[in-house]
Amino acid sequence: MTPSALVLLHSPLTTAAAWGGLGHLLNGPGLPALVVDVTTDTAPPYASRFVAAAAAQVRAGPFEPGQPVVLVAHGGAGPLLGQVGFALRAGRRPVAGYVFVDAEPPRPSARTTRLDLAAAQSTDLDGRLRAALAAGGRWPDCGWDDLAGDLADPHQRTMVLSCLRPRGPDFFDEPLPAPQDWPDAPCGVLQTSARYARVARLAMARGWPTVRTSGGHFAAVADPAGTCAALLELLELM
Repeated sequence: MTPSALVLLHSPLTTAAAWGGLGHLLNGPGLPALVVDVTTDTAPPYASRFVAAAAAQVRAGPFEPGQPVVLVAHGGAGPLLGQVGFALRAGRRPVAGYVFVDAEPPRPSARTTRLDLAAAQSTDLDGRLRAALAAGGRWPDCGWDDLAGDLADPHQRTMVLSCLRPRGPDFFDEPLPAPQDWPDAPCGVLQTSARYARVARLAMARGWPTVRTSGGHFAAVADPAGTCAALLELLELM
């Protein structure tokens, strides 16, 4: 696939800063890249607000009329990607593909929640998430030392910590949109951390092109050049 435009969607648990310098590296002649920045999904229905805001930003983006876009999701944006695609197609914006960067694809179930996704991803993650929420906390609740393995650079670690958007129980227990007749375009997975190994295995079983790197969950911050190269490699395979 030779995409004509890219849209980068950050997780609802972070701001767009979690993409680091990736958007700048991708945005070149013949390949406009829009980094969506959603900050209005602060009340229920969280997923619908995120989808609506993301689609609105794409419609107002620097693209030619009818120009196809490839949607690229990081982390928690993955389960919403099909619904964003549906909203764009309804507005006559073709979607040429879906890319999941350390992200879960949408599920067809009408009652899948983010708690369900955490349980499928890791029993340890599920336990820590449920314990934090049961204690009245919010998630993510990571601190300085929790990011040391992925982000050795203090500046990068500070930036990631500042872009986190912790959420409460109602966010994680909200049913996620279940897109119908999806996928409607080629899909690919870029796995950057061991946490998403299951997603990569399932993608390969479906015949989706998959590229693996060791940059960590915030690879776009830790190694934007390497992540850019891996993403372009994946797009060529799709």
